[in-house]
Amino acid sequence: MAGSGEILTYAELDERANRLSNLFRSLGLQAGDHVAMCVENHPRFLELAWGAHYAGLIYTFASTRLTAEELAYIVDDCDARVLIASGQTAAQAEAITEATPKVEARFVIDGEIAGFERYEDAIAAQPATPLGERQAGVDMLYSSGTTGKPKGVAITYAGVPLETPTGVTLLTMGLLGFDEHIRYLSPAPMYHAAPLRFCMSVHQAGGTVVAMERFEPERALALIQEHRISHSQWVPTMFIRLLKLPGEVRDRYDVSSMKVMVHAAAPCPVPAKQQIIEWFGPVVHEYYAGTEGNGFVYCNSEEWLAHPGTVGKSILGSMHICDDEGHEVPLGVPGTIYFESASQFEYHKDPEKTARARHAEGWTTLGDVGRVDEDGFLYLTDRQAYMIITGGVNVYPQEAENILAMHPAVADAAVFGVPDDDFGEAVKAVVQPADPDAAGADLAAELIAHCRQHLADVKCPRTVDFRAELPRHPTGKLYKRLLKDEYWAAAGRSI
Repeated sequence: MAGSGEILTYAELDERANRLSNLFRSLGLQAGDHVAMCVENHPRFLELAWGAHYAGLIYTFASTRLTAEELAYIVDDCDARVLIASGQTAAQAEAITEATPKVEARFVIDGEIAGFERYEDAIAAQPATPLGERQAGVDMLYSSGTTGKPKGVAITYAGVPLETPTGVTLLTMGLLGFDEHIRYLSPAPMYHAAPLRFCMSVHQAGGTVVAMERFEPERALALIQEHRISHSQWVPTMFIRLLKLPGEVRDRYDVSSMKVMVHAAAPCPVPAKQQIIEWFGPVVHEYYAGTEGNGFVYCNSEEWLAHPGTVGKSILGSMHICDDEGHEVPLGVPGTIYFESASQFEYHKDPEKTARARHAEGWTTLGDVGRVDEDGFLYLTDRQAYMIITGGVNVYPQEAENILAMHPAVADAAVFGVPDDDFGEAVKAVVQPADPDAAGADLAAELIAHCRQHLADVKCPRTVDFRAELPRHPTGKLYKRLLKDEYWAAAGRSI
């Protein structure tokens, strides 16, 4: 653990995971049953994951930033029979007891909650011997809910032997060089799909995980130097925060040990990625995929430099770009991205959303829009749900967001459509300024002019509002829906 310095050996992790798997079995849980956990990046986090995995369970990690209402929905929706919380999430966990009647046993780490058993006591009472005939569990994680209510992504439960490598493990070992020698920095919340799966893959490969309790840009650089980090995973907002550190701070740390920097979760502004590659070298790898696991698009630094802005080529099944009627569009034309893959998924208890993600040919989509160039490289445009139609012209706000994010006066930015009587929708920017005192008409005019230097007028915000902070998920995804809803509610319409 980066903050406390606490170290967990493989022997200790295995013993703790065995005790937890025995606890689950003592409660009557069998392979294929569900458990839920709401725990921050904590020394016991990965033992929770492996304990559930050892027991063959379907495990759901929920965000620690959820309200009690949101947490209750996920715990109840995933059919969890056991809930594990922490002292940090005690308030939400205690508040949802009545709303989660399917939960049969509740435990708390580092704290006291009425109706919850102390996790430490429960584990100590269990044997450290392995369960017999162990099957591997599988996660069922919930979408971030950036465009609607979160939905559980149900991957087919295979019931394979415990020692079977996960698909992510095979991918990271083959593509990114995961082995027993790597030292992996995880700066993001581990309840999210990529950090959880990558950390567990590091363990299956035999490497070392260095987990940050929370991301702080200078602290991340210090950890790279201190632990000689070789591999890491980031989101674009982290890159931008690293780049906005003063030059003398950036130069203070030796980052030459870094061999692989993986990034995903959102499109990265081209200048930001160019500067990161200049700084760390051609060690940056990008992928586009989802919790659904239906496709995987990838590129290394050399490929990206030859195709700036791409997220790569599909290396898991064929990719199809289709219009709203499901017909494939010509090369270079944006459309909904579908993957042709043997990997299937369902949205838990939501057959309608599952059906909307399916093409008539059996292909599946995450709801993203993109285009493919003549070399087969994919460029993300935006989420279909965020497309703005202004005066009959389709505008994807990610372009303007990328331009604004690189402006020195901007700490964060969101662009979306707002009601307009003349054009149907108008392009709006909501900005978190780097200096709160700078917010005002002058900065708004400067940012609009800045966008117009780089983009066609129709793609640029007509107005800019300022906020002290934007509602962004710790993984880097923006809850743009929350901002949009404010503006559309006043208009009394949603389109």
